[in-house]
Amino acid sequence: MSVAFSRSPRLLVIAGVASGVGKTTVTLGLLEAFRRKGLTVQAFKVGPDFIDPGFHELVTGRPSYNLDGWMCGRDHVRATVARRARDADLAIVEGVMGCFDGLDGTGEEGSTAQVAKWLAASVVLVIDAGAQARSAAAVAFGFERFDPDLNIAAVIANRVAGDTHARWVRDAIAGYCRAVPVGTIPDDETLALPERHLGLVTAGEGALTSDKRRRLAELVERSVDLDALLDTASPLRVEASCGAPPPEPPVRARIGVARDPAFCFYYRDNLALLEAAGAELVFWSPLTDRALPRVDGLYFGGGYPELHAAALAANTSIRESVRAFATAGGPIYAECGGLMYLADALEDLDGGTHAMVGLLPTIVRMRPRRLSLGYTEVTFTGAAPLGAAGVVARGHEFHYSSIDPLPDAISRVYRLRRCYGEECAEGYVVGRALMSYVHLHFASNPELAGCFVDACAGPTDRYPCREPSAWRR
Repeated sequence: MSVAFSRSPRLLVIAGVASGVGKTTVTLGLLEAFRRKGLTVQAFKVGPDFIDPGFHELVTGRPSYNLDGWMCGRDHVRATVARRARDADLAIVEGVMGCFDGLDGTGEEGSTAQVAKWLAASVVLVIDAGAQARSAAAVAFGFERFDPDLNIAAVIANRVAGDTHARWVRDAIAGYCRAVPVGTIPDDETLALPERHLGLVTAGEGALTSDKRRRLAELVERSVDLDALLDTASPLRVEASCGAPPPEPPVRARIGVARDPAFCFYYRDNLALLEAAGAELVFWSPLTDRALPRVDGLYFGGGYPELHAAALAANTSIRESVRAFATAGGPIYAECGGLMYLADALEDLDGGTHAMVGLLPTIVRMRPRRLSLGYTEVTFTGAAPLGAAGVVARGHEFHYSSIDPLPDAISRVYRLRRCYGEECAEGYVVGRALMSYVHLHFASNPELAGCFVDACAGPTDRYPCREPSAWRR
């Protein structure tokens, strides 16, 4: 049955007029400022990004979940917010790119606006006012009128130059817009987060120190009327169709999840869905561990193996252990950075070549850097640890590396269809290891997690996964 929330959480979506206006900095400042006010705050991130949720978790002390309209659909987005914000006072959703930017230029699919409307949420529009004053009102006015079904309730002007500039921006927005101008934040480059080739430096590398968090919160507290902003927040109206919480499933398999500075890109939902399917997750480090833990399967996520290639190569014992596990028939799922690690060798950003596990017979090269970025739909054309032929799932690609041509004898079990129309064969299978550049979101097809647990729990000579059902998004 449908169960309503007991403590009526409030909800805000932080949207930008474009990428680079300071959404993440503003979001982190608000999370920290509201936390300092004694509120329990739950964070979410629209889109496929792995890095921003890591910063959210550092500030709130709670896991942050991706809300992706294209990969997972409306029901999953609403259920995720309902379930994860159930015990919070305030849910803050950080948007992606510009408010209306998504899969393509013709519709709202995959956009912040789409998710905000699904959640009936109040939207806080972040504007970079660094080179404008009254024109900031024209921008906010245009966003209000572009989609009347979207509730843009408040505006925060970022990077204002001083008190006079801030007053002009506030007065202009108040005079022309429905949305309330709740804050004008001065520019402070000392609070900017460092970046690298795939975006921000990750939270686990110490970019957001406790001192920076404190100064960011103090800046937001001085510059934003937090009470007025909270007044604009919408009640969290979505409900969870859950009834009584399901019992903990019996553990059917132990899955070793590589997690360290080299492998840190995982959708929280993927891990949760594996556990719900009966997996016990065992976290370990290819950088520092000398032997594999006792597990039935391995999961390698993405990350930055190219930045740690020398250390990964130097840990010979763990590379040999992974190769021996694969040779013995152990199921492995590796995506993006995991694929790079399982290759013969990795050429780093400086052109140095480092030995890797040696399971996939190719060299991964970072030069010349070629960006592959975009949503991808995957149809399985053969059996693999995640599913049988005919299974359809969705994911995202984001990498600068490329691989040398592979022998034709290496099986390809994915037919990729990228958002811009290109189709190709990918998803490389060696033994019982599946390797791909695609980060699949397991919520795009509920069978993926269960099938991988089946493979880890089953006999080593076959995939125990059932034939694909008629499930569709």
